[in-house]
Amino acid sequence: MIWIVAIIGVLAVTTVIVINQPQFGRNPRGARLERIKKSPQWRDGQFRNAHKTERITGDHNFFSAMYKFFTNNTESTPKEPMLAVKRDLKNLDPNRNVVVWFGHSSYLLQVGGKRILVDPVFYTGAPFSFAIKPFPGTDIYKPSDMPEIDYLVITHNHYDHLNYKTVKELLPKVKHVVCTLGVGEDMEYWGYQPEKITELDWWEKQSFDDGLTFTSTPTRHFSGRSLSDSGKMLWGAFVLQHDSTNIYIGGDSGYDDHYKTVGERFGHIDLAFVENGQYNLDWRYIHTLPEFMVQKCQELNAKHVISVHHGKFALANHTWDEPYRNINSMRKHGINMLDVMMGEIVEY
Repeated sequence: MIWIVAIIGVLAVTTVIVINQPQFGRNPRGARLERIKKSPQWRDGQFRNAHKTERITGDHNFFSAMYKFFTNNTESTPKEPMLAVKRDLKNLDPNRNVVVWFGHSSYLLQVGGKRILVDPVFYTGAPFSFAIKPFPGTDIYKPSDMPEIDYLVITHNHYDHLNYKTVKELLPKVKHVVCTLGVGEDMEYWGYQPEKITELDWWEKQSFDDGLTFTSTPTRHFSGRSLSDSGKMLWGAFVLQHDSTNIYIGGDSGYDDHYKTVGERFGHIDLAFVENGQYNLDWRYIHTLPEFMVQKCQELNAKHVISVHHGKFALANHTWDEPYRNINSMRKHGINMLDVMMGEIVEY
């Protein structure tokens, strides 16, 4: 009995130590929490999607879904190194309109002479480094390779979009953070000054003196970094406007009518970054299945599209190259998909 009590005590202490590690973030508090509670998206103690959304459907729960993922026999990881290149970004002319995709949903975007870094994940792990490994050949950029960043954009707080070690090392280079409502709590907890953080609820917008305007738009997803913070921070996408150019910075999302709403409100999207990958049938309400990818691009009125949310690590059971086959299929249906090699500087 003494040994059992001792083991339980050790496990309890270990659990407390682990869950209080900074990479887990912290729940919103104070004035930020009061603002959150006034959001139209906040109901019954957490943020909600516009329509009722099951995160995992079928006969699975979180733990069975994880077991299915870690025991799958599909070729979710490439056997050979991925095609990727590394360029000098520190000396990149900021007046060039370019995009550099780093794999998954991380990319550097230059528009209007400003540099925007979206959902950077330069160290993998969820939340520990041993959990998720990058594909061979993809782990080539680090925060030290980044130029000065005018805007760091975070679409939501999941580990594959908000990486603690990455944003900590980027801190000296970032002039301002634009994120969804509540995510500023993590950023402030990790050292970012409150006056340099702009948090937006769905359909709120913020214009800056340099001519850039960010509007937060809905997605159908969820948030959380631990078992105790589910839905405490908002998820979403952003439309970045400069002069007459509209750029859709898409976040994770199951298909819903918000794509059509965005297309109608903004009239046209010149460049759209859309989710393609890390889906399965059990997640059909929180990630876009292939059969909806053409439709969402059409409803966005997207002139040019870049596919993201794939290419660097596996979070679902589909084969590693299935998103690339989806890109070819989208082209056949008339979607103007841009060719973007991982790490390459691409003019748009």
